[in-house]
Amino acid sequence: MIVTKFGGTSLADSAQFEKVKKIIEKDGRRRVVVVSAPGKRKSSDNKITDLLYTLGGHLKYGVPDETIFAAIKSRFAEIKTALSLEYDVEGELDALAGSFSKTTDQNFLVSRGEYFSAKLMASFLGFAFVDAADVMRFNFDGTLDEKESARLLKSAFDKYGKIVVPGFYGAYPNGDINLFSRGGSDITGAYVARFLDAEIYENWTDVSGIFTADPRVAHDPKPISRITYEELRELSYMGANVLHEDSVLPVQEADIDINILNTEDPDNRGTIITREAEGGPAVTGIAGKKGFISFNVHKKHMSGEVGFLRKVLSVFEKYGVSIEHTPSGMDMLSVIVEEGKLKNAAYQIISELESTLGASVTLERGLSLIAVVGRNMAGKVGICSTVFGILGENGVNIRLTSQAPDELTIIVGIAEADHEKAIALLYDGLCAGGLI
Repeated sequence: MIVTKFGGTSLADSAQFEKVKKIIEKDGRRRVVVVSAPGKRKSSDNKITDLLYTLGGHLKYGVPDETIFAAIKSRFAEIKTALSLEYDVEGELDALAGSFSKTTDQNFLVSRGEYFSAKLMASFLGFAFVDAADVMRFNFDGTLDEKESARLLKSAFDKYGKIVVPGFYGAYPNGDINLFSRGGSDITGAYVARFLDAEIYENWTDVSGIFTADPRVAHDPKPISRITYEELRELSYMGANVLHEDSVLPVQEADIDINILNTEDPDNRGTIITREAEGGPAVTGIAGKKGFISFNVHKKHMSGEVGFLRKVLSVFEKYGVSIEHTPSGMDMLSVIVEEGKLKNAAYQIISELESTLGASVTLERGLSLIAVVGRNMAGKVGICSTVFGILGENGVNIRLTSQAPDELTIIVGIAEADHEKAIALLYDGLCAGGLI
C-alpha cells in the first residue's frame, strides 16, 4: 500500500483534481490519499489557507467578510461543478458561514481548507472521507498522541480500504482542532504512512524532486535521484524548501522511503529519499539560508576557564534561543543564532553575558550560512580546500566554518550580500571539478 500526499498546487482547481485522479488510478496500491487545501492557480492568485486566515482576522475584529468568503466558496464550487460531483459543498459552506462570529475558533476555520478539499477529492475518487479530527489525536500539550492516532487511523483504513484524509490538522481529546505548523500537510502524510506501515510515502508537488541547488540561484542544477534522510534534513534545514523538516522524521524512524514527485510530470521518477543510498557524487547538494547573527564573546584566557562555554550557552537557554554554531579561539567565542529567533532579547543577552562572565560582547549581523552536503564526502581529501578556494578566488570572504565529525556537511558563514553569488559559484565550481 502506498500513501500519497498532494500539495496545494496539485489541487488548485478542477483540472488539477483530474490530474490527481489519473495518478491515483495508475497504481492500485495508492489507496490512502492525504490532501492540502487548494493553492494558487497562478502567481497573482491566493491560497485558500491564506484567505481563511484573512477571514479569521476579519471575524475577530468585526470587519465585513462577504467578499473573502465568496472567493473561498467560488473556488470550491468550481471544483464541484466542473467535476459534476454530488457532494453539496456550497450547502456545507453556507452552514459554516451561518456559524461565524467574533469567537469563531481560528484553528477550526483555517482547517476547513483541507477539510473541504478532502471531501471533494473523496467524492471524486469514490474513496471514503476520513476526517483528520477523528484520527489525528493531539495531547493537550500540543504533541501528537502517536499510539492513539495509529489505532484510530488503522481502524478507519481497515473499515473502508480506500480513504482520503485532510492534512494539516487533528483534534484534542475534547474535539477542539489543533494545527500542525504551516506546511503541516507533509507532516500528516508522513505520520499516516508510518501508522499504516506503507510501502512508500509519495509526496506530490510542483517540482520533479530535489535539485542539487536552488534553480532560482544556480544555473540549470542537476536533479538528485537518491538522497538519504540525513542529507535531506541538512539541506531542508538550510533552506532547500521541498519537504517540511518535521515530515522526514516519522517515516525515517519507520524506515519508509519518500518519493518526491511532480503532478505536472507524473512519469518523472523524481527523488527517492531513503535510509541508505549507494554510489553518487561526493557532493549531493548545496543550500543556504540568510538571517543569522553572531554574538562575539571576548575574554582573555577564556579557553582555560572551566565551564565557560556552558555558562555562555546557559544564557541563551534562559532566553529560549536555539544555537546554530559556536566557533571559538583562545580568547573569543562566537555564538551563531537565527536573528528571527532572538525574540527581541539580543541586548538582554549581551548585558547578562557581560555582567556574569566579565566578558565583552559585540554583535555581527547580516550573516548567511551555506551548507555543502554529501554522504560521500567522508574521507575524501580536498573537499574543504576546494570549497574555500572557489569562494576565495571569487572575492567571497568566509566569516566562519564548521564541519560535523561525520563529514556529512561543510558549513561556511559569509555576508548576506554574497549569498546568491556564493551558491552559484559553489555549484559551478564543484560541477567543474566533478564533485557534483
